[in-house]
Amino acid sequence: MGFRDRREAGCRLGRRLAEEPGLRDPGGRAPVVLGLARGGVPVAAEVARALGAELDVLVVRKLGAPDQPEFGFGALGEGGVRIVDGRTVVHLGLSPAQVEAVAAAESAVLVERVARYRAGRPPLDLSGRTVVIVDDGLATGGSARAAIAVVRARGAARVVLAVPVAPADTLSELEGDVEGLVTLEVPRPFLGVGGAYEDFGQTTDAEVISALGASGPSGR
Repeated sequence: MGFRDRREAGCRLGRRLAEEPGLRDPGGRAPVVLGLARGGVPVAAEVARALGAELDVLVVRKLGAPDQPEFGFGALGEGGVRIVDGRTVVHLGLSPAQVEAVAAAESAVLVERVARYRAGRPPLDLSGRTVVIVDDGLATGGSARAAIAVVRARGAARVVLAVPVAPADTLSELEGDVEGLVTLEVPRPFLGVGGAYEDFGQTTDAEVISALGASGPSGR
């Protein structure tokens, strides 16, 4: 079936999550919705709107092979979270120096983007909250693992991962890492996240900032 664009995907995902039991905590509070920058933020904005929830950004960076950036061997997240798949590193034949060089470069990008998107605003307090992590889709799941580690470290009581599209094997691998896993489409064969969208143009920094300003903590 697929999606026209990220906004439509977010609307459909939001409707699905609105039917999910147990997203509100015992005090009746709606969950906190975190959009993975950059492409997950416009999806998350629609999810937050559907749930009447606060929206914030979560920045993670994929660690990609020097000569094959699309081939991830790990990820970095806010708060110093770092995940490296040792088996993939060995498979790619990467040296420790190469791993550190990629991590240093991506860390610099992460710090710069956090500063740009937050503009001095502190991240939302996740202590004791149900947190819904939203992206525009999953491939290997490396970025999602980093995101989950970040929100756990920030005290989230319950973590739900929600994406419009993902491959079955990645969903199986992540199932035990979260309290809830919601996806709309599981294509077989899986031909990449972009294959599920008619319009999968790159999300710009301006679009991220606009979504956060309209629906995020400072806009509520």
